[in-house]
Amino acid sequence: MKIGIILGSTRQGRVSPQVGAWVKEIADKRGDAEYEIVDIAEFNLPFLGAAEGQENVAAWNEKLASLDGFVFVAAEYNHSITGALKNALDSAREAWNNKAAGIVSYGSTGGARAAEHLRGILGELQIADVRVHPTLSLFTDFENFTTFKPSSLHLENMNAMLDQVVAWSTALKTIRG
Repeated sequence: MKIGIILGSTRQGRVSPQVGAWVKEIADKRGDAEYEIVDIAEFNLPFLGAAEGQENVAAWNEKLASLDGFVFVAAEYNHSITGALKNALDSAREAWNNKAAGIVSYGSTGGARAAEHLRGILGELQIADVRVHPTLSLFTDFENFTTFKPSSLHLENMNAMLDQVVAWSTALKTIRG
């Protein structure tokens, strides 16, 4: 199984790389799948429908097609997901289909509102999102809102979420052929 850890923010000063590295560190210790960080910022995706940058969209779709499942690191901006993540989701279709995903969200309310919006989008893209959902608070899991220092209590939820992502990704691979 190949699981991509999708960093859902491209904003300057973002903390998603810290959260993604934490997810990967926990995941790599498990030995049940190959995990990699996939940073949407590195793909420089054009705004959906733009004539320029289609080679970047093709590279994005190729990367997604190579993966069996996903863990989305979702920041909550204005009670939803980031515009960059929405654009990245919209920039592919079939590459997402019949795969599983977990969500690790962060924000003032643990990113719960962003995660709920993301779940609706994932359903439309035929991505089966798993139930367990680690939520990280800007107030308790980040020092000065910028340095990620997660509470140890999140480890159990992270592993339970990864258990579900791997199990569902394995099952869904059988219908992709």
